[in-house]
Amino acid sequence: MDLKLWWFALQKPVKENDKKVWDSFDVIAKWLISTRATVTQLTLMAGVISGLLAYRDGYFDFLPWLVMTLGIYFAHSSENLVNDYIDYTRGIDEDNYYRGQYGIHPLVHKFWTKQDWARWFLTAGVIAVLCGLFVLVYTDFSPIVIALFIFGVAILPTYAWPLKYLGLGEILIFLNWGMILIPGIYSILAGRIPENLPLIVMAGMAFGFGFGSFNWGKHVDKIEADKKKGVGSLPVRLGEPAARWVNIFTVTLSYVLVLYLVFVARFFSPTVLLVFLAAGRGWNVIKLLRQPRPTQAPPGFDLWPRWFSTPQLRHIRLFGGLYILGIILDIVLRMYIPGFWQ
Repeated sequence: MDLKLWWFALQKPVKENDKKVWDSFDVIAKWLISTRATVTQLTLMAGVISGLLAYRDGYFDFLPWLVMTLGIYFAHSSENLVNDYIDYTRGIDEDNYYRGQYGIHPLVHKFWTKQDWARWFLTAGVIAVLCGLFVLVYTDFSPIVIALFIFGVAILPTYAWPLKYLGLGEILIFLNWGMILIPGIYSILAGRIPENLPLIVMAGMAFGFGFGSFNWGKHVDKIEADKKKGVGSLPVRLGEPAARWVNIFTVTLSYVLVLYLVFVARFFSPTVLLVFLAAGRGWNVIKLLRQPRPTQAPPGFDLWPRWFSTPQLRHIRLFGGLYILGIILDIVLRMYIPGFWQ
């Protein structure tokens, strides 16, 4: 058990080229590294946010919430494993491609055989499906759950191919993270489509678009590499200058949505303005995006080629943590001061 390695794997990608060292890692460390825990932890944040919103509005039910949160976490983990497998088998991740430069890719680095990959994928996939089936039964086959279950099963094998190659992958990420994930869990807990669904969607977008921005920035980072590999992502199709401006818009939108939800809709109390403590990191991201990506790593930058995406990941993790804290404080104020900020 290496707690230090676990913590490191949660903070940034682990670099290692020696299979003997990889074999010495414990199973938790291997899981965190291979499923990209630096990113999948954001899925857990989305689950927490949806649960807090449901709790605030009187819809919270611990057991289905916990199962759904675990389900989306393992679904995201399995999607990352599928993405790595498809890109590896199609030859995309070979020849020192982007993915293998900044961290461990177990297939590319020959740490796993395809059979090893299958065992890890089946573990994540089966748990995700079982969680989905449990929620289906628990809710007496709610139409909302059925629709979201079908959506999840459909995107798992299609994001990595062909959607990502057709310029549709980024749109799917923004759609899923911004408008489906948090409102979907909230609606399941509510047992119906809520009257305030547009506001729940905007609350989901405030966080979810931060994840979408990170994913978009990652694809801006690898425009040139993707061009050579024939990956027609949306940033590739737009070109770097336009793609960088889209990224600036999506980073800014999260803060605009929070302002709207606090001061116009009064959906949140001012406690949620805590997210503006992350605005410094957001502004650093915007400043970076206003300039073309350098052709090589600046001295001391150890996560190359993740030039735009690394600061965006740090930004959304801080934003998400502050968002959760702000919602908790919002709940406390509404409990002790009925009618506050309404």
